[in-house]
Amino acid sequence: MIQLNNVSKSYNGTKKAVDNIDLTINDGEIFGFIGHNGAGKTTTMKMITGIIQPDIGNIKINGVDVVKDPLKSKQQFGYVPDSPDMFLRLTGLEYLNFMADVYDVPVSSRKDKIESLSSRFEMKEALNDKIQSYSHGMRQKIVIMGVLIHEPSVWILDEPMTGLDPKASFTLKQMMREHADNGKTVFFSTHVLEVAEKLCDKVAIINKGKIIFSGTLEELKEHFKTNESLEKIFLEMTENE
Repeated sequence: MIQLNNVSKSYNGTKKAVDNIDLTINDGEIFGFIGHNGAGKTTTMKMITGIIQPDIGNIKINGVDVVKDPLKSKQQFGYVPDSPDMFLRLTGLEYLNFMADVYDVPVSSRKDKIESLSSRFEMKEALNDKIQSYSHGMRQKIVIMGVLIHEPSVWILDEPMTGLDPKASFTLKQMMREHADNGKTVFFSTHVLEVAEKLCDKVAIINKGKIIFSGTLEELKEHFKTNESLEKIFLEMTENE
């Protein structure tokens, strides 16, 4: 579970990138976070993960305050950032073992987890190659595998399908659904509104740093008294704003 209460963030004292938002992502949900470039999605995710601190407000993950107890809060989640270009000099296997070390995954169990993840994402043959030799999609896969290796209850994924081939994208969506159906939390941002419409239990729409809607797709359509697609409703909402 993720809870944000009255959270704001400004850069250099100028216009707020995130403006007094309240948001709750419950266990057992796939929750989509939607907005134009620069709307505040990545800033919000970076505050949730503790990469940057809010100017005001309170953020909790599974009841743990992100600012007051940063180490314990980071144990609750796995985070896929918006760029997979990291630790490029390591091999895929070295990176996965490094991530397992960070999260205290026992040596006795990590081998099976690496085997399972590399099989699902078809990365077995590439694990001994350096990440710098990987394509963008392969880098995205290894980052996703790294954050899932400690089996976190909360997944925070910033544009996770970017660069993935159709099969890997399908696999990730399957895993997201499985995770939520097991009573755990998936919070992800996306520009692909068709994916959000098909996959999400709930969505939040952020525009110019403000949450302009949060709820189920049924509630969104009821509010607008329409059966239009999420894409059309989103474009109308953000244009009106």
